Amino acid sequence: MRPLVVTQFLTLDGVAQAPGGPEEDTSGGFRYGGWVVPHFDDPMGRQIDEWFAGAQDFLLGRGTYEIFAAWWPKAPTEDDPIARALNTLPKHVASRTLQSVDWDGARLIEGDVVDAVRALKAQDGGELQVHGSPGLTQTLLAADLVDELRLIVFPVTLGTGKRLFGEGTMPRGWRLTSSTGTPTGALIATYQRAGDVDTGTMTPEQV
Repeated sequence: MRPLVVTQFLTLDGVAQAPGGPEEDTSGGFRYGGWVVPHFDDPMGRQIDEWFAGAQDFLLGRGTYEIFAAWWPKAPTEDDPIARALNTLPKHVASRTLQSVDWDGARLIEGDVVDAVRALKAQDGGELQVHGSPGLTQTLLAADLVDELRLIVFPVTLGTGKRLFGEGTMPRGWRLTSSTGTPTGALIATYQRAGDVDTGTMTPEQV
């Protein structure tokens, strides 16, 4: 069994839509695309490079696949671990509308996505990584398939846009395994599954 790891950029109010540019995803009239850009810095880039190094396969939703496929195949792979990983490793694409994919190493998932991801997780090997793809991530969270969340939370609130955690998210406890702040005010945090949600009663003595 190998881990399924989700990497996501988030605002403080949980929005994951169009972090990288104004035209990335304007659905729903979203006007704030590119909210990551003013806060991206070298420490963040180094952490992302390190995360990509553990990938064996990628699992992408349609929107993120189309964004990546328009850019990364043109990027030189020498001295760029992200370009090298994305252009050489298998990419499993979840889509109800695409009929084909033409990026080298990409294939469409056939049949039920949840069943297909369970089969991928059952294989031996390295990480099955999801980047972006908030809609797909909600499906995976609802099916309780996510083993680790790698979140970069940016000092921005938008009040609108697609959010990572939807109504169908499976109740789960998560254990913080690492956290660090960046010079631009972002928080990089990694969480691993920690079982069921624990509850209790707050007493006056604890306040």
